[in-house]
Amino acid sequence: MFVIQENTLTQEPSPLIEVPSKPMQRRPEWLKAKPPLGEGYAQLKNIMEKNKLHTVCEEARCPNVGECWNSGTATFMILGDVCTRSCGFCNVKTGLPTELDADEPRRVAEAVKLMKLQHAVITSVNRDELYDGGSFIFAETIREVRKQNPHTTIEVLIPDFKGDEFALVNVLDAFPDILNHNMETVPRLYSTVRPQAKYERSLELLSRAKERGFKTKTGIMVGLGEHEEEVLQTMKEISDTKCDILTIGQYLQPTKQHLPVARFVHPDEFAMYKIAGMEMGFQHVESGPLVRSSYHAAKHV
Repeated sequence: MFVIQENTLTQEPSPLIEVPSKPMQRRPEWLKAKPPLGEGYAQLKNIMEKNKLHTVCEEARCPNVGECWNSGTATFMILGDVCTRSCGFCNVKTGLPTELDADEPRRVAEAVKLMKLQHAVITSVNRDELYDGGSFIFAETIREVRKQNPHTTIEVLIPDFKGDEFALVNVLDAFPDILNHNMETVPRLYSTVRPQAKYERSLELLSRAKERGFKTKTGIMVGLGEHEEEVLQTMKEISDTKCDILTIGQYLQPTKQHLPVARFVHPDEFAMYKIAGMEMGFQHVESGPLVRSSYHAAKHV
C-alpha cells in the first residue's frame, strides 16, 4: 500500500487516502514515445538552465518532451517547482515552497524571445500558502511576455486558486489569449486523484472565464478507473460551460508511489471521444494516448 498524505498548507485538508498498489504495467506499442534527444532539445534545455526556469515538461515527466522541445516549444512552469498540493497523478514535488521570484516574469519573456515562440504556454504549481495563489506573478508574466514578444499568443494553464475570484480576475485582467484549467478526471475519482480540489469549483472557474469573453480550454485523463459513460458525462458538463478546447490523454504512472494505471485506453476509444466532443460543441478536441494539455497547443489558437 502507499498513501497520499494531506498537505498541511492548504485550508481544505483532505483525509488520508490509501490506494492499492500493483506492479507498473508495461505500455502498449501506441504509448511508446521517442527519448528526449536531438539538437533542438539540447538548445532549449540550455536556455531553460541559463534563465533558471522550470518546465512542466520535465517536472511532470511528459512523454512528448523530446518531440516538443525539438520543435522549439515548451510549457513554462512558474512560481517554483514545489507544489502545496498532493495530487495522486502528479510527479511535481509536494511540500513547503521557498521560492517566490519577482524577476521570473522577465526571464520567461526573454526565454520566449530566444526560442522565437509564436505561442507560449505558462503554467504553475499550486501556491495555496500565498494570499493570491500566485496570481500576481501569473499576470506579470503575461504582461512581460507580451511586452517583449508582441506577436506571441499566450496561453495560461492556471490552478483553481481555491475558487478565489480576486485571484482569477488578476489573471484575466492581464488578457491571456487562452485561459486553460484542467478538470483532470471524472467527479467520482476526485477524492483520490485531486483530493484538495473540487469538481464543481473547477467547472465554475471555466464558466467565469467564459462569461468574461475568454477562449477557454481544459483537459482530462483516462485510464484511472473511470467508466466510458462517466467520461462522456464529464465532457457534456464541461461543454455546458461553453468551453472551446478539450484535451484527452492517457494517464501514465510516473513512479510506483503514484496512482496505478487502471487500464490503457485503445486509440479507437480516443477517436470516439473526439467525435463525441465535436458533436457536443467543442471547437477543437485533441484526443489520443500521448495527448497532454499543452500538446499541439499552438494549433488550438
